[in-house]
Amino acid sequence: MRRLSLKIYCVVCLLLFSCSSRKSETPDENISTVFPDEISEVRAMRLDYTGFSHELIANGTVSARNKADLKFATQENVAAIYVKNGDRVVKGQKIAMLDPFKLQNSLEQAKDNLERARLELQDVLIGQGYSLNDTAAIPKETLQLAKVKSNFAQSLIQYELAEYNYNHSVLYAPFDGVVANLFTKPYNLPDAAQPFCTIVDNRNLETDFMVLESELALIRIVDKIQVSPFALSEFFEGRITEINPLVDKNGMVRIKAAINNAQNQLYDGMNVKIRIQRSLGKQLVIPKEALVLRTNKKVVFTLKDSKAQWVYVQTGLENSTGYVVTEGLNVGDSVIYEGNINLAHESPVRVKN
Repeated sequence: MRRLSLKIYCVVCLLLFSCSSRKSETPDENISTVFPDEISEVRAMRLDYTGFSHELIANGTVSARNKADLKFATQENVAAIYVKNGDRVVKGQKIAMLDPFKLQNSLEQAKDNLERARLELQDVLIGQGYSLNDTAAIPKETLQLAKVKSNFAQSLIQYELAEYNYNHSVLYAPFDGVVANLFTKPYNLPDAAQPFCTIVDNRNLETDFMVLESELALIRIVDKIQVSPFALSEFFEGRITEINPLVDKNGMVRIKAAINNAQNQLYDGMNVKIRIQRSLGKQLVIPKEALVLRTNKKVVFTLKDSKAQWVYVQTGLENSTGYVVTEGLNVGDSVIYEGNINLAHESPVRVKN
């Protein structure tokens, strides 16, 4: 009986040792080997050194470099409006005019008052033995006192103001541009609290955006940028023109860039996405689609002998399309970048044509 128990004990120990040895022979518990019923179709690329550009992404707003709010100098009814919103105007073109009747009357009245004051000034000076025709010979204090007594100084101020209001009763375009924010109707008083209209030069646009101070090393004056409006599926080129030499309390720096708007598709106030690219030379770059996560580790599947091979990788910089691979892959590796989501180690695959 004892001999039988000893034999059973030996057999059990042998089995336990055998299982333990098999478990220790597994190279990596995280790599799973699955042989599916169907062969997966994939797309692959040969890995090689290619040009890589680091990208900086920011959001910004488009603004016109030339933009003017036009207002009348005085409040009178609008007599005529010669343009409408969206019209393109040239420098000096007439925009609108006020009713000139009251303004002209005010100017004539101010002119008449000035002439009366001039005669009164002449009488005061003659009474003191001087002539108005020879003001250089009159002491400065005497001339100033005479102007006050005759009300000449006040009359001159009123005349100049009336003349200014009359001459500015017509609005002209200060530069070439487009009319915007014109809401007043003819024969109505314009809103004194608001500009009559705005002239925007939308051929000379720029964008303002913020970057982190740590990203300044990637930015230089005249660097090229790409501008993508949220409202359009197009890209526009631009160049950095200004870097504000101050860092705000949030660690941000304001950047300005000129935008090429030759097709007049961009408008003042548009929200845009800015992409700044700086070339870092030749790098081992994989498409972003080629990288998958397995147990929180970065994995790329390579193609070898019609099978997917599980490879751990380390990546460095990235841009909108790819990652720079620093460890795990070599030049010439065939990297699977499509159909790799559900692959496992040594899964049989077929490359799509």
